[in-house]
Formats: sequence, structure tokens, C-alpha cells
Amino acid sequence: MRFSVKTGAPLLAMALALTACGTSGGDDEEASGSGGGEAGTCEDVAIGYFGALTGAAANLGINIRNGVELAVNQFNDENADCQVGLEEYDSAGDPNQATGLATQAIGDETVIGIVGPAFSGESDTAGPIFAEGGLPTITASATNPDLASNGWDTFHRILGNDDSQGPAAASYIQDVLQSQSVFVVDDASAYGAGLATIVEEDLGDAVVGTDTIQTGQTDFSATVTAIRDSGAEAVFFGGYYAEAGLLVQQMRGGGVDATFVVADGVKDPGFIEAAGDAAEGTIITCPCLPPEESQEFFDAYQAAYDTAPATYSAEAYDAANVFLEGILDGNTDRESLLEWVNDYDGEQTTKTVKFDEDGEVENITVWAYKVENGEIVADQEIETN
Repeated sequence: MRFSVKTGAPLLAMALALTACGTSGGDDEEASGSGGGEAGTCEDVAIGYFGALTGAAANLGINIRNGVELAVNQFNDENADCQVGLEEYDSAGDPNQATGLATQAIGDETVIGIVGPAFSGESDTAGPIFAEGGLPTITASATNPDLASNGWDTFHRILGNDDSQGPAAASYIQDVLQSQSVFVVDDASAYGAGLATIVEEDLGDAVVGTDTIQTGQTDFSATVTAIRDSGAEAVFFGGYYAEAGLLVQQMRGGGVDATFVVADGVKDPGFIEAAGDAAEGTIITCPCLPPEESQEFFDAYQAAYDTAPATYSAEAYDAANVFLEGILDGNTDRESLLEWVNDYDGEQTTKTVKFDEDGEVENITVWAYKVENGEIVADQEIETN
């Protein structure tokens, strides 16, 4: 797959589905799915959020939870006769906690859909449990490509995976930054290591060195020395914002001025808080649309949480609304809601949502962002061909 960077591209026109009100699987002008029971009636029905609300990566999880919560609250405000609950499963981003939480979720018969899991490692652990329990999931953030190859009929992903993000990052490094030498670092997680491998393979001979750190690590002096000795013009890091912030801070302190390139796991203000001034100029890729591209959603989120939506808030909002539309259409058990999601084809905030047979969304967008004046701002869309 080849990638090119599109500069000055027209902004995508997005239609916002504020609620699932009036949606029917039989209406060609609305989202389509497989109807189950009687539309507009539901009792003791809930969807769940599964991901970190505490721990080192909590910021990313809270972004997602808020998107889900906003969708549920709007739905309940508009549908007095069909009130949907929201259950939260705080994994702290730890795959070791995912087994118990997934078992808890499938044991609650009122929970008929899960937005999540949020991270790739916990998705790998919880996925087979959700599949066994027939509980449909839509992740708004887990991007490891292998998750879609396990044969889990319950698995769905509402954004592009790292088979699109990785080559896009490599394309940006080579075509926009025009870096001839790149050092690749990963954090040994399912997400970070998987993404770094894809970037490394796409960069080929431009890679002048690699290293692996650990999540929770704080001293990166050995890695910084290796980067400096390599003479790399750019450094790609596959991992999350806590380690990324400390790594780039120590790079700058160690005299390394290579361009720092990271991915969606770093797209959070926590990165800037950890890195300080060293964050300036960092390039961040993400298979996510800038939230401000959908002004109506942006304003609703801002009003609800007194802050702008952040990474994957909009994607989580879309995932929740796919479930909510199905529930309003009468799909109030796991089996019928899973069928609805598998067959879904409708317009949401970030994209037209339709899943292939592996649960991957068919409409993929990858953007580059940059840290400028202490803020993460949209740079340009990276076109996938």
C-alpha cells in the first residue's frame, strides 16, 4: 500500500447524528441494520465502556468514556421510553486486569454492547472472552492489526488500524520531513511494538538503529546515547504519552535535536505536560479526524465537559451511537445487536461507518498533527491509496 501526503485538502463534510432518534434499519436514507424486536421499547439495557480510567494512560481512556457518556446522555434525553444505562469497566490499561473485567461484563445480562477495549493489549486478552459470551464490541482506539485476524465475530474497530497508520507515519517521515536516517524505539507493548515494527519495515534502509524501553521506565539515558551516536535525523517512538514525554525531554537534554515522531498513543496533553518545552515540534499521527471538523459535536462535548474533545472522543461517540441506533430499532439482546452492528451502514460524526467481515471499518482516515506553541494542532491529512 502506498501513501502520499495531501496538503491543503478540502475538509471533510461530516453529518452529526446527535441521537439515534427515529432511526430504522428499513429506511434507505438512514443507517441500515437487522431489526430485532419492537422499536422504541427497552428495559434493563446497558452498554459498557471498557478501558483505562485510572493509571498512566487514563487520559486517553477518559476521552473515550466521555464520548460514550455524551452519546448515552443525549439518547436518553431524546427517548424517554427507552433509557439505556452505561457500565464502566476500568482496566487501568492493564491486560492482566482485562480477563476479570471481561468475565464480569459478560456475566451482566443487561450489558449488550461494549465500546472498547481501549488498548490493544487488553483487547487481545478480553477479545476471546467477549466472543465466547457473544457480547459485541466496537473499539474506538485499539489499533493493532492482529486483533481483526482472530475470528472473533464480536470484534469491530471504528478507525483504521496500524497497517494504515504505520505506513502513513513512514510516508510522512520520508516525504514531508525528508529524513534520510531514522531511529525507531518501542515500549514493548502490543500496540507500541507492533506499530514500531510496521514503521521500521516501511522505512527499510533508512533505519539506523532500534531500541526497546519498558512502560513505567523513567531513565532513558542508554536509549538517548544510542540515538545520539546513530546521528539519526528523526526518531519514531511507538508507545504512550507518559514515556514519550520523558524520552523526548531527555533527548533534548542530551543534545539530540532529531525530529520526534510518535503516534496516536501520544496524542494527549499529558505528553506536553511530561515533556515541557521539549515537546515543541513533535509530529503525531492518528487515524482520527480533528474533533473541530465536526463543530456540532465539538460544541456539545465542550458544553458537557467544559473542555474540548480529545483523542478518540468522537470515535467513541460514533461507536456508542451505532449501538444506540440498534437498541432503538428493537435490538435489545446481544445476538440481535451483534447482527445489527455486523450489517451496519450509516453516517456518523467522523465517517460513514460500515464494517467488513473482519470487523474493520471500511472508511479510513489518517492525519498528522504537530505540537505548536504548546498545543496539539492538526497539520495535514495523510492520504491512503
